Amino acid sequence: MFPIETISAKMLDYYVGRSDTMIIDVRGPDAYRKSHILGAVNLPYQELSICRELPPEKLLVFYCQRGGASMAAARLFVRKGYRTRSVIGGFEAYRGRNLVISS
Repeated sequence: MFPIETISAKMLDYYVGRSDTMIIDVRGPDAYRKSHILGAVNLPYQELSICRELPPEKLLVFYCQRGGASMAAARLFVRKGYRTRSVIGGFEAYRGRNLVISS
């Protein structure tokens, strides 16, 4: 089993656009529609338990609003054998250049 590693919100920019990484926003659909990290997919935390499979070759980087749900999500998937990262401070802490805001 792989360890659960944490990254700072500032480090999210390092993972944006990488072919070996999947960035996952575990907030609800409304929050995701309002704003999210460029390239992130929305898989709400409540639906992760029914999520059958994610690409096993990819590093999964989870973020939520403040960091708690993303840590739980990373823990869930590390138990399934995935490599994961959780963003400390979550979306609220992100101040990078890859922010997508919907009007």
